[in-house]
Amino acid sequence: MNKLITIFKIPELAQKIGITLLFLAIYRIGFNIPLPMLDQERFSETMRSAAASPFGQILGFVSMFSGGALSQSTIFGWGVMPYISASIIFQLLASVYPPLEKLQKEGESGRKKINEYTRYATVPICLFQSYLWVNYLMRPNSAGGMQVFAPGNDTWAYGLAAVLTMTAGTIFLMWLGEQIDEYGIGNGISLIIMAGILARIPNATSTLLFDPTTGHLKESIFTLGGGSGQDVSFEKLIVLILLFIAVVVAVVAITMGQRRIPTQSAKHVRGRRVFGGTRQFLPLKVNQAGVMPVIFASSLLMLPIYLFNILAQATGWGWATWLHNVFERQGYIYNVFYIMLIYFFCYFWTSVIFNPKDMANNLKDYGSFIPGYRPGKRTADYLERVMMRITYVGAAFLAIIAIIPSLISTSMGVDYRVASFYGGTGLLIVVSVALDLVQKINSHLVMRNYPGLTES
Repeated sequence: MNKLITIFKIPELAQKIGITLLFLAIYRIGFNIPLPMLDQERFSETMRSAAASPFGQILGFVSMFSGGALSQSTIFGWGVMPYISASIIFQLLASVYPPLEKLQKEGESGRKKINEYTRYATVPICLFQSYLWVNYLMRPNSAGGMQVFAPGNDTWAYGLAAVLTMTAGTIFLMWLGEQIDEYGIGNGISLIIMAGILARIPNATSTLLFDPTTGHLKESIFTLGGGSGQDVSFEKLIVLILLFIAVVVAVVAITMGQRRIPTQSAKHVRGRRVFGGTRQFLPLKVNQAGVMPVIFASSLLMLPIYLFNILAQATGWGWATWLHNVFERQGYIYNVFYIMLIYFFCYFWTSVIFNPKDMANNLKDYGSFIPGYRPGKRTADYLERVMMRITYVGAAFLAIIAIIPSLISTSMGVDYRVASFYGGTGLLIVVSVALDLVQKINSHLVMRNYPGLTES
């Protein structure tokens, strides 16, 4: 308690936290403002009936990873998903397109220029995604749509207004995240995603424990082996609680886990005094890429669902319908592609943020070396080998965490929305972002000679 009071004794830190909370409150207000063109009663009924279907799970999945509310069609329906998609595109282009690769190597100025291009690319991506969604909402039920626009609002002009409203909401969220980066504390986009996940936990908990018709606790919770369908029995509840604790502990352990490589500085003799010669450690994080590979992989796996659905409706090809169903149900094939993409983005993201050659040169410039390896190329090769091995472990951990909701939902018959919060990537994002936030608050405290939050 005293440490929390200490945080607000530092005016600059208290101001940063206050600004961050204010911006997140603004985000939460817009999160609950629906599109005015919809027949809200009909749309709510349609979404309630589709909540347990594969389509409803996909909408919840998109909303969880984007910080939006697509299943409610609010003005922030797409969240920051278009911005994440644009970031993926430019990160991939920077590795194959020489001008972008050159910009990336220019340091802070180059990164700012790439971020500017990313913001520009977000607009057409959001316009395209919003058009697909609004077109689906306006399409008649017989044509595979929802037809939930209010009578008189189902014209192209109202459709265009809905598309522009959702696009403006995403652009505003992107701006809000950048303001948090500049004036608040923590990563703005990550905090928006985390706030969206935390806001859904009460609803997931009530779905798990309470009967929606009576509002009372489900009787199956108090019986062993009880429950039918998606009702949770006592032993299932215990398993979910233990799984929740295990995932939190595992996420903290892997996020904080390091491979410490011993380094030694060269000795310098000046007069009668000897300087240097001390042994230190070079910490390499086990999960160097953080939670970004999971977000990138899940974002990319949304594309086959839309593309194969459009192709199946336009051509009637059976294989396109089959592939659409495969990805929409998130079964075995979906999980295989999910794991492959997580591994790819783990190695890709690590290669972007970790350069063994630059690190070896920095060690050489500061007069340090790794015992048993010559400075320069041999040190860089050793660091690259070590990073490849520990990235494999970090990617395996992320892959296991990512597919837990699907395994729990299918094996235990638990609602996918509940499993995604208490045993999977949603929990991974929340814990990872919270740890990053604590570390940044710690840095402010230590810089002013205060004990950190994690210090005893």
